Amino acid sequence: MALGLQERMEGRFSTPELFLSDLDADAAATLISAAADVVLIVDNMGVIRDLALGNDELLTHGCHDWLGKSWAQTVALESQPKVEAMLRDAAAGGRARERQVNHPCADGINLPMSYSVVPVQRKRKSVGKKTDKSVGNGCTHTVAFGRDLRSQAALQQRLVSAQLSMERDYWRLRHVETRYRLLFQIASEAVLILDATTDKLEEANPAAYKLFGEQVQRTNWTLASSLSSASMTAVRQQLDRLRANGRSEPVVVRLAEGAEDFVLSASLFRQENAPHFLIRLTPASQMAQGALGHAQQMLLSVMESAPDAFVVTDLDGLILTVNRAFLELAQLASEELARGQSLEKWLGRAGVDLRVLISNLRQHSSVRLFATSMRGEYGSTTDVEISAVAVTTGDQPCLGFTVRDVARRLTSEPAGAKELPRSATQMTELVGRVPLRDIVRETTDLIEQLCIEAALDLTGDNRASAAEMLGLSRQSLYVKLRRFGIGDAITEGDTR
Repeated sequence: MALGLQERMEGRFSTPELFLSDLDADAAATLISAAADVVLIVDNMGVIRDLALGNDELLTHGCHDWLGKSWAQTVALESQPKVEAMLRDAAAGGRARERQVNHPCADGINLPMSYSVVPVQRKRKSVGKKTDKSVGNGCTHTVAFGRDLRSQAALQQRLVSAQLSMERDYWRLRHVETRYRLLFQIASEAVLILDATTDKLEEANPAAYKLFGEQVQRTNWTLASSLSSASMTAVRQQLDRLRANGRSEPVVVRLAEGAEDFVLSASLFRQENAPHFLIRLTPASQMAQGALGHAQQMLLSVMESAPDAFVVTDLDGLILTVNRAFLELAQLASEELARGQSLEKWLGRAGVDLRVLISNLRQHSSVRLFATSMRGEYGSTTDVEISAVAVTTGDQPCLGFTVRDVARRLTSEPAGAKELPRSATQMTELVGRVPLRDIVRETTDLIEQLCIEAALDLTGDNRASAAEMLGLSRQSLYVKLRRFGIGDAITEGDTR
């Protein structure tokens, strides 16, 4: 009992002679081949004498060509020391640890395998009192159990790609946050962030502390503490309109202790599922003169250098100014080539996209994530997302468009994977880019191909069963297989 317990603790069978001693060679071979994706029988010279494959797909990589060759010759150069070490450990009677090796294949790819080896001592059979040397000579063979690591390697590659993408996004957000934090701190205008529910002060910039004095540092400070009663009535009405409609007009206010007028502008935004007000106070005299403060100058500099394209047009879509990123997308040498032109000239769906954008801006004042494409002057096409806003106040009302290049955005599937549109909205986005008959034909072909591939997967690549499952004749299935380039279509003598 103690011996059996010890062997169980070591992960071995305790009584193998009761259940495995009378297995014949075929049964033993079946058990061994079922234990791994690849099983190699290697003699004491390191030569592969036999092999079994647990997956027929491995036949396409030329695994049968390994027979009669030294095991070390079938692996990559950097994997040969690992094979030699496993064979040495097996010959010494020790248990070799599992190692990963790469097999170069005829199709130019590397087949990653994880091997563990077990030495096998063949028994001598006795006839009477003498040993029959003609039946087994007691030689030692090594059995190598290989596990296919291709799916694991593909998963690791996708994980690495996702991690790199997340790191790029993280640092880009950090840089954006740093830029806007800098703008917030050095802005010459007083900027306040209030909780939209309680009107509690969340944050203020140095200009606000300078304007309102030390009282703004009190925990119970509110705008009503620093503004005159008449100004506070106008501000409350402004904030109520902002909560209801999402936008409001600036109002002129005056401090409780002071004679200077300020223009108070407010906007509503959400952060961590809570609404907040962004309050900006600008001296009325500065607004009347139309002078740009230091913060506005920095904001213009940031927009000019931003990686996303930015365009300002009049209410009819004629370009007033653009940044450098837009010139790169449109393949233009200078801003003068774009100024005065209609933005429609570079959008993918001529006569449609700009009209839809302007119509929505007139109704809702803003548009988010409008999917389209941009055409360059030299024929390049780039998938983009457009967010836009209408600015109807000031001396010259205008429209602002932010254009983001989404062509290099990381997808969740490997490159080349085919997928159906996930919604009717995504299919309608093709309207104007592709004729209707092409959309219908390509969608039908893709559905047919996916159904055939699914049927082949369900039937283990049995074409006869797949044809029956799909309700097709076998000949029709072969025609479609050739049409879509799926596998090797066999028209005669196919028993699968």
